[in-house]
Amino acid sequence: MRIWRSHELGEPLAVLQLEEDESPDPGPGQVQVQTTAVGLTFPDVLSCRGEYQVPTRFPYTPGGETAGVVTALGEDVEGVEVGSSVAVLGGGLREVNNVGAGSVFPYPTDSLTAGQAAAIPVNYGTAWFALHDRAHVQPGETVLITGAAGGTGTACIQLALAAGAIPIAVVGGEEKAAVVRSLGVEHVVDHQETPAWVDTVRVMSGGGVDVCFDAVGGDAYHQSRRCMAWDGRLLIIGFVGGIADAPTNHILLKNYSVVGVHWGASLMRDPGAIGRQLGEVLALAETGAVAPPLYPPFAFEDAAQALQDLADRKVYGKAVVEL
Repeated sequence: MRIWRSHELGEPLAVLQLEEDESPDPGPGQVQVQTTAVGLTFPDVLSCRGEYQVPTRFPYTPGGETAGVVTALGEDVEGVEVGSSVAVLGGGLREVNNVGAGSVFPYPTDSLTAGQAAAIPVNYGTAWFALHDRAHVQPGETVLITGAAGGTGTACIQLALAAGAIPIAVVGGEEKAAVVRSLGVEHVVDHQETPAWVDTVRVMSGGGVDVCFDAVGGDAYHQSRRCMAWDGRLLIIGFVGGIADAPTNHILLKNYSVVGVHWGASLMRDPGAIGRQLGEVLALAETGAVAPPLYPPFAFEDAAQALQDLADRKVYGKAVVEL
């Protein structure tokens, strides 16, 4: 089988290589999946660079979410059928992936493409955990979303709308603004046109936002905290724009919470949560409420370029490699 690997740290396009390797049989408790699509995330870029919070181990293969068809079962696997189309939390840029049976989820093929299925596990799992398990979002609440045209941002938009909340999307450029409007967002802020957007968001939210989903950090964090309503919840998702210092006096005076969102680490403490969370997301997919918007998919041979484009912030929606 073909597999993308890096053996040193650096920019994805510089260090990733397409190699050949054997395709092992699935071990006990594992499912073998013939890969049809792989979702890519910014943490894949950070791992290539050695900048992610989890140290990169070599050889490193990017891609933490996969879609494919089950081709074989290891010993002691129940509840999974050969021939099923599944979304996988795990796998990666390999033509064949052996993954734990607990990370495999059949998806509705009549409402999701393979590329969309590969876009669900990490982004929608993170967004569900953030909105429901950490922020306890309620119908009618406002949800400010930075980096709203990206993979986690668009996931948050769809899940916020499904929960009856009101998203306010911060994006960069008219192309990305068009993406979030196509998802049903009425309140859109283009930070290229309005670099200082606090007052704009306050007007849109009627004085302040109940929840902020901040996947950018840096200056976006500081503008976001100034938008918070009394008793608001500011969710820390990521740091694409840099790690910001949080002035604790501001948190006290406005009585809002700053809430960490580390979905992957939460699953290590509560492995059973993923079935509940992704079960809810896939149920929404059957109704059409979840339908990940994809950047034009990349070919498997172009996976390194896909990650580089993600690193260079050229991608809107979800970056997916299709086989």
